[in-house]
Amino acid sequence: MTSVSSSDSLQSLLGYRFKALALLEEALTHSSHVNEQKTVPLPHNERLEFLGDAVLSLVMSEYLASALPQSSEGTLSKLKAKVVSEGSLAQVARRLGLGEHLKLGRGEDRSKGREKDSLLADALEAVLAAVHLDGGFEASRAVTRHIFAEELTNIAAQQEQPGAGDYKTQFQEWCQKTHDTLPCYVTIRETGPDHQKLFEVELSVQGKAVGTGSGRSKKEAEQQAAKQALQQLGR
Repeated sequence: MTSVSSSDSLQSLLGYRFKALALLEEALTHSSHVNEQKTVPLPHNERLEFLGDAVLSLVMSEYLASALPQSSEGTLSKLKAKVVSEGSLAQVARRLGLGEHLKLGRGEDRSKGREKDSLLADALEAVLAAVHLDGGFEASRAVTRHIFAEELTNIAAQQEQPGAGDYKTQFQEWCQKTHDTLPCYVTIRETGPDHQKLFEVELSVQGKAVGTGSGRSKKEAEQQAAKQALQQLGR
């Protein structure tokens, strides 16, 4: 069993106190430990891992959609995949010192199971599921955002870097890489009085129209056209 002091330290790092400590124990129990027990079978964390994967996906999807409202579905999917990857989860688990709290079988322990990315990532998902079952979605959302704060901050910082919202640059790079050519922007319409003109721009690649955009300046209209083209590419 995990000691009281050990459990307390982990709960402090999680920022959550369990009402049913048995859920945390289950989340930290690997199947290799259960398989070695000769007495009454104990629950292991694979059931919780299954639920935790869904909880993590929902929390991250909700966060990214809210934090990056201008990003396309393709961009959001890529960002989520990165933050919920096995390597990312294992990194968070190591910050929590999760490996030292795990109950492993002797063989798994000897083969350095406490250091394996796959095992740590699975255990972290199980812990998030335990929080969800113990305190509900609001609790699991708060804990997830808390322990992934560093990863989420990095994502926000990367999206805010110069060029991150420069759709023209992104689309030009894609064109050069994919077609070895540059995109073409043509102003197809100007409406409104001189002091409040609205420009409409068409973007084409190798003579084929791939996007349109409008704005108070040609530059803004070109950015919108490039953004539309990137969205259609799922980028």
